[in-house]
Amino acid sequence: MPVSSQWGDIPDWIYESAQSLMQAFKLVDPSTYAHCCRVAEFSRKLARDAGLNPYEQKLAEFAGLFHDIGKIGIAQSIITKPGRLDLDEFEIMKTHPEMSENIIQPLAFHDFVKQILPSIRGHHERYDGAGYPDKKIGDEIPLLARVVLVVDTYDAMSFTRSYRQGMPDDVVYAEIKRCSGTQFDSQLAKIFLETHKNWKTQESDQDTFNYIIKKVA
Repeated sequence: MPVSSQWGDIPDWIYESAQSLMQAFKLVDPSTYAHCCRVAEFSRKLARDAGLNPYEQKLAEFAGLFHDIGKIGIAQSIITKPGRLDLDEFEIMKTHPEMSENIIQPLAFHDFVKQILPSIRGHHERYDGAGYPDKKIGDEIPLLARVVLVVDTYDAMSFTRSYRQGMPDDVVYAEIKRCSGTQFDSQLAKIFLETHKNWKTQESDQDTFNYIIKKVA
């Protein structure tokens, strides 16, 4: 049965659907799959610490889980390139938020999924309007997209990628602080910097992460 609350309903089938999608994603791109799993958990925790209700926290979590699934359609030669992308490659990479949205779109007959689509599409929009794909600015950007952007950037910088080594938290924190108000919503960046250090001692979300992630072998 769906999980109902005063804020909204979470369909029971979303877990099976997510498990299937993430299983396919892991087979193609295990590194980005692991990144999405971390961003899902971090998005929920930032939403929680920003004072959003439990339903909104779950929306943030699933937006984080699916935000990069469109990279399944990007050539692995680009995804795993051991150096900076050239302009043409970067333009191809910039299509992934829309591809992520398109992959999840068929599930949007339910309002829960419909509500996460703008945040999936908008997770590379910047607060100063210099992001993509729609160049939205400030509060035009969906709140949960702004949540995902902060934790997505943290994870991308702190974990080793094909093109560079991961950076220590103090370096990443300094970059998030520097870009507060330009790349990031300054209030969300402030909350992240104040609370992230405590997250490692907190348990993962038991229903989503036990059901979806731990079952994706």
